[in-house]
Order: sequence, then structure tokens, then C-alpha cells
Amino acid sequence: MEKKYKIKKNHEFSRVFEKGRSSANRQFVIYVLNKPEQSHFRAGLTVSKKMGNAVTRNRIKRLLREVIREMSDQLQEGKDYIVIARKPVTQMNYEEIKKSMKHVMNVAGVLKKHKKPYKQK
Repeated sequence: MEKKYKIKKNHEFSRVFEKGRSSANRQFVIYVLNKPEQSHFRAGLTVSKKMGNAVTRNRIKRLLREVIREMSDQLQEGKDYIVIARKPVTQMNYEEIKKSMKHVMNVAGVLKKHKKPYKQK
């Protein structure tokens, strides 16, 4: 993810936690805050120390960044997202993480609606 797509500062995280709305499944909690003045989305990742050692936490963050990068064309612009990983993520592979992230983002209603192509007879 490019720098402009990341949430780094503590006060930015706090604002999303306070003013954003949350959705969750067993693996992830996602907070979403509307920022209409922003032309792109930004994402922040949180992985607790309870998840394991630094190697494990960094692996999870790396996989999450890649999932967000792949889904970037489907995510709505003008929003800040914070993704909190839960314990089951430590046992998951990339495909399972991607599927679970799509699910929680769908629950949060932040995926763009793609028009189905018209079928010709």
C-alpha cells in the first residue's frame, strides 16, 4: 500500500474508533468513517500482542495489506478503514483471510456495487 493510503497517526485511529461505525465477523472487526473531502480511501491495521510474537503479527499485517491492495478497486473512496484482526487469523492462510475480509467488508457495506454485464441471447 502506498503511503497516502495508510492511517498511521494515533489521533487518526482514535477519530475512526470514536466517530466511525463497526462491523465484525469471527476473524475481523472493521471500523469505517466517511470522509467525503478525501479522494481516496485510507486503511489502518491493528494486530494485538495477544496474537503472538512479532513475526506472527507482522505476517498477519503483511497478508492484510496485500488483501487490501487487491481489493482496492472494490473499496469505496472517501472513507477511512481500520481493520482489527482477531485470534483465529493466526491459523489462516492467505485465501481464507481474503475470503473473510471480503465477507466483513460486505457486511459493513463498503464494497462497490458492480453492475452485472448484460447477457446477449
